[in-house]
Amino acid sequence: MQKIAVYCGASMGNEKAYQEATMQLGNYLVEHDYELVYGGGGLGLMGLLAEQVLDNGGQVHGIMPHKLVEREVAFDKLTDLTVVDNMAQRKQMMLDLSDGCIALPGGPGTLEEIIEAFSWARIGENNNPCIFYNVKGYYDPLKIMFDQMTEKGFLTSEDHQKLLFSDSLDEIFNFMTDYVPPKIRTYNTANETKF
Repeated sequence: MQKIAVYCGASMGNEKAYQEATMQLGNYLVEHDYELVYGGGGLGLMGLLAEQVLDNGGQVHGIMPHKLVEREVAFDKLTDLTVVDNMAQRKQMMLDLSDGCIALPGGPGTLEEIIEAFSWARIGENNNPCIFYNVKGYYDPLKIMFDQMTEKGFLTSEDHQKLLFSDSLDEIFNFMTDYVPPKIRTYNTANETKF
């Protein structure tokens, strides 16, 4: 692994723990020679993460739609910034450039990006491991939702095990190192159970 895509909020959140965890992740990336791939913003946890990596001598690759660049939200100290036409291209390029995906606390955009990456893994469109950096239990409600998906028959237990919720960076990166992508999902309507 060389490059890690990180999805996170363009806001700081209202607990110091989110900022501390963001800085710890930035330090961990540099200490282990990983490059950061992220959305290119200079605000919130996004900006804090990029600055932490850069300040410690790391490499940061930003990818941002031109409309957001025009709004002057791009971070101006990046190793490089790729400007794309839209959010769909940004998400695809982030996956293409990276070897793993981590979601820090964030809002709907953060959630949408990591969920899409995991969904694409199930159909063979993304070989990257997907992890929720579960700072202070931020993603606990979502973890319960994935447990319910499995319990109710909408997600296989095998695929569920391909998704990690953790507040430990060592556990997160060990998971990435040992990760094997899920088997590509196939469909067999003959085996559908109807009630």
